[in-house]
Amino acid sequence: MPALTREQALERIRSGQSMAGLDLRNIDLSYESMRKIDFTGADLTDAHLQNSNLEEADFSRANLSGSFMFGCNLYGARLDGAMLENTNLQDSNLEKASLRGANMNHISLFGSSLEEADLGDADLSRARMKRANLKNANLDHANLQSAHLERADLSGASFVDANLAEASLKSARFQPQQFAKSHIDGVQGL
Repeated sequence: MPALTREQALERIRSGQSMAGLDLRNIDLSYESMRKIDFTGADLTDAHLQNSNLEEADFSRANLSGSFMFGCNLYGARLDGAMLENTNLQDSNLEKASLRGANMNHISLFGSSLEEADLGDADLSRARMKRANLKNANLDHANLQSAHLERADLSGASFVDANLAEASLKSARFQPQQFAKSHIDGVQGL
């Protein structure tokens, strides 16, 4: 099936139809409301979704690599197993979102809120998460190797068996015991 145009995609979204498995590469759906829409397995590579309302949307196993999602509302969204490599989610709301096993290598989450988010088993290597809110987030078994967590709020977050090798925690808010069961070789700011 060929890639949908913006107009075709918006028609489907406004009528509440599923977007699962569709080719949406390079599409611009910025500033749209797409609450609870099913994007399971869709290809949104290099899509523009800036400032969109994606609350409780399902992006499980979707490819969002290289997408521009600055300022998105993804409260309670599902992104389990999603590809988010090099995605820009700066200043976005991902509170209570599920990102289990997501590939978030080199993602930009500057100033984003991931409070109570589930990032278990996620690949956050080289993630840029300065000033991010990760209060009470689950990062068990996550790969945070070389991640930038400067000035992040990690209060109450769980890091059981997480890999934080070479990560930067400078000026981050945390308790040292949070990393008692983590791999912390070369961590800065601990």
